[in-house]
Amino acid sequence: MKTLAEIHKIREEKKKELDLRINTKADTREKHILVCHGTGCTSSKSPQILETFRKILKEKNIDNVKVIKTGCFGLCAKGPIVIIRPEDTFYAMVTPDDCEEIIQTHIVEGKKVERLLCKDIDGSKVDSLDELSFYKKQKRIALKNCGVINPEEIDEYIAFDGYKALEKVLKEMTPDDIIQVLNESGLRGRGGAGFPTGKKWEFTKAAENDQKYVVCNADEGDPGAFMDRSILEGDPHSILEAMSIAAYCIGANKGFIYVRAEYPIAVQRLQIAINQARDYGILGKNIFDTGFDFDIEIRLGAGAFVCGEETALLESIEGKRGQPRLKPPYPAVSGLWGKPTLINNVETYANIAQIILNGAKWYSSIGTEGSKGTKVFALGGNVNNIGLVEVPMGTTLREIVFDIGGGIPNGREFKAAQTGGPSGGCIPKEHLDTPIDYESLKEIGSMMGSGGLIVMDDTKCMVSLAKFYLDFTVSESCGKCTPCRIGTKRMHEILVKICDGKGTEEDLEKLDKLAKNIIKSSVCGLGQTAPNPVISTMKYFMDEYKEHVIDKTCKTNECKALAKIEVIPEKCKGCGLCQRNCPVDAIEGEGRDVRVINQDKCIKCGTCISKCPFKAIK
Repeated sequence: MKTLAEIHKIREEKKKELDLRINTKADTREKHILVCHGTGCTSSKSPQILETFRKILKEKNIDNVKVIKTGCFGLCAKGPIVIIRPEDTFYAMVTPDDCEEIIQTHIVEGKKVERLLCKDIDGSKVDSLDELSFYKKQKRIALKNCGVINPEEIDEYIAFDGYKALEKVLKEMTPDDIIQVLNESGLRGRGGAGFPTGKKWEFTKAAENDQKYVVCNADEGDPGAFMDRSILEGDPHSILEAMSIAAYCIGANKGFIYVRAEYPIAVQRLQIAINQARDYGILGKNIFDTGFDFDIEIRLGAGAFVCGEETALLESIEGKRGQPRLKPPYPAVSGLWGKPTLINNVETYANIAQIILNGAKWYSSIGTEGSKGTKVFALGGNVNNIGLVEVPMGTTLREIVFDIGGGIPNGREFKAAQTGGPSGGCIPKEHLDTPIDYESLKEIGSMMGSGGLIVMDDTKCMVSLAKFYLDFTVSESCGKCTPCRIGTKRMHEILVKICDGKGTEEDLEKLDKLAKNIIKSSVCGLGQTAPNPVISTMKYFMDEYKEHVIDKTCKTNECKALAKIEVIPEKCKGCGLCQRNCPVDAIEGEGRDVRVINQDKCIKCGTCISKCPFKAIK
């Protein structure tokens, strides 16, 4: 148990020690080697890198260098990442074998290891993180501490003003003051719907009951999304602090974090953070001697996508099958065990402490008129700089894909971007200059969603993409309501039929009609948004649907049933190598004859293409 005075002392002393983490001109001979321990870098041996650094430093009796594990730096495409502070040197794609050279050359001799310096998208080497084009247009609020602090050390969080916002609200603010600040800030829920956060807290506070709950929705299920996971791994205390502020505001004394069991590192660090906060008296009874009681428990989800829907999540916490409830009543009135419950997602909570400390005007000055603040995106797919980005609302898709993401690999053309995962829609290249905010995305038939942003180049088939997302939602439907359970299945069957070359123009009419009916009649958000990938691809890429249906072709050749593999006569040398390797004897010809592929037998496996030394098959 720590007193407030002791926590203040930790903050002041640790802040001086950690000044070199953010100040490249810090007056110190000490160095910190920061090693990313996010999931991506961990899978590429960053734990071994960290231990190797420590071992070498010990062997060389170097005691003015500390090796620190951190959360995600964001630029996952360059991992494992090692940054040396205070000089802010950025080393990319480091291996355990590189550690000896880094210590000897950089630490001992004072020279940079040129071959490991991170390269920008134009091929130029950069000396520090801030010089990379990936970071220049970003503004970190939710990700403020990720890649800066050790997420398993509460003192480091405290040093960067951690739990200062909680102290402020408990000592200086009323619940109504907090709600007023949130309303004036313009913060909207980052889970997808974008409901005003202050209003949600206000409704829950107004509900009268002797027991209330605060819940964090960390059930991040969208394919390609890893925003919430990275925050939990890199800055777990920010979520605990925000939930504590929320509990004080609405009058709750118990909180739950519902997190996917597939996030073992996030779960481990959350539990470490909870234990540390309890030891310091920041969770538990009589917090900061104010009479305020609040504690948090973790609940693991089994991976059901539908449990990202708030009422299905509540059912799961209660030990029931994860199925959505009919609304109203809303959780603010009747949530966990019928008690008023406040639910926000991880990214929403990650903004709370910063808003309390810096003020509503500061936050509302960032973003657009209707969408304030920043948004975190998991940028993936056909883009050079795959990773985690946080940008002010209103940043255009073009800026994210090309200025931050570094453009499309291999000289391919941008075709579309999918925002919002299975619930979102495709944004074609004619809308590249669309500002990324709630209203603008809605106008073009997409949605913000939780923050997955998948970029696609001109090799991708939009019909096949729609089929992929429908396949996902069909398997993830809880089955409670008929429109979602059966309607999405029928839609998927039609898409399979089209991709197999058996579709008709009547099928396109059926798809459109089914999509509109499912949106209108499904019980929860999963079913109401499941048709979005189909609707948006039909809106912007109807020519591809018609090619599949009328011409029986797929110009990208992703739909194998519609692909046609042919020999180029003028390039064929008659060697017969393709013929000997064909698994179904679909290639005909003798001697030095030009080979011919029997389209009725061909299974489009591509073996002949890979075996031909003359590139005579397309």
